[in-house]
Amino acid sequence: MTALRPIPLSVLDLSFVSSGSSGPQALRNTIELARLTDRLGYTRFWVAEHHNLPSVASGAPDIMIGQIAAATSRMRVGAGGVMLPNHAPLMVAERFKVLEALFPGRIDLGLGRAPGTDQLASIALRRRQDADPGEDFIDRLKELMAFDTGNWPADHPFRNIKVMPVDVKLPPIWILGSSGYGGRLAAEIGVGFAFAHHFATHDVVDAMLAYRNEFQPSDRLAKPHAILALAVICAETDEEAERLAASADLAHLRRARGEYGPIPSPEEAAAYPYTETDRVYIRRNRNRLFVGSKARVAEALERMIEATQADELMITSHIHDPAAKRRSYELLAEMRGVTAGST
Repeated sequence: MTALRPIPLSVLDLSFVSSGSSGPQALRNTIELARLTDRLGYTRFWVAEHHNLPSVASGAPDIMIGQIAAATSRMRVGAGGVMLPNHAPLMVAERFKVLEALFPGRIDLGLGRAPGTDQLASIALRRRQDADPGEDFIDRLKELMAFDTGNWPADHPFRNIKVMPVDVKLPPIWILGSSGYGGRLAAEIGVGFAFAHHFATHDVVDAMLAYRNEFQPSDRLAKPHAILALAVICAETDEEAERLAASADLAHLRRARGEYGPIPSPEEAAAYPYTETDRVYIRRNRNRLFVGSKARVAEALERMIEATQADELMITSHIHDPAAKRRSYELLAEMRGVTAGST
């Protein structure tokens, strides 16, 4: 098999810094990848919010979204996501209404409830430390949505605040998740859901099907739309893909130890003195990484689509060489039946 069923493909890019390169170059690589995938027919391009990680060049998804949207012409661009506990809902509403005004119909607002960083950096971000994380997220989400709809209680002090531009609605809201919580919340409020299989420990089938089965239609979304985010490394041959994936293997191993340096090269990975415990960890982690030629990757992705009933695949690729990374996305786009659908 070298083809996928007709399903939209999208991109999640974290602006990873590669060893021997720099943060500014990582940001430029993200924009270049966006230009390419826009031409290739990918549906959307999301960037994420992380802080205090030397391996990630951007902690400001709203700024990157504006740059990427300006550099592309067709696909949707969004946050995958904004870590809502780090931000005042009014600020999120203002920034994303401005983006929607500048690029109408092309912006997505994905929301997460994790801090996207360590505890010390979350304090520096002024994230509340005294509240239950789940309740804090819900409170902020309700506030953000009320700034959009104006549906405040009659006595609420914020009901007279105008979020500019007043004649623009917030872009579509997506709830991000790596457990069962996010899918059920997205289903309850009637918005899209994106599951982060590339780092989740929760069962992906349970999360995706629970969202679909429990979905309640809303003014924002009439029927469920579930995005499955996957880590994929594709190359011309299985052997070349495995060589490239050695970088991701070592990067994941180091992150498990709290080491968040740049992505190592395949040569660095080949020379690393792995222990047997290291190799066991890498083999286990490969359950969340799809590696191979078009035929091998297509077969694996088809199994995931079948099991999860995903409406869309969002691909993230931890590849050291930007040219090899772009080629991986080209190969995925070559699989027959890929569409450039829009939601």
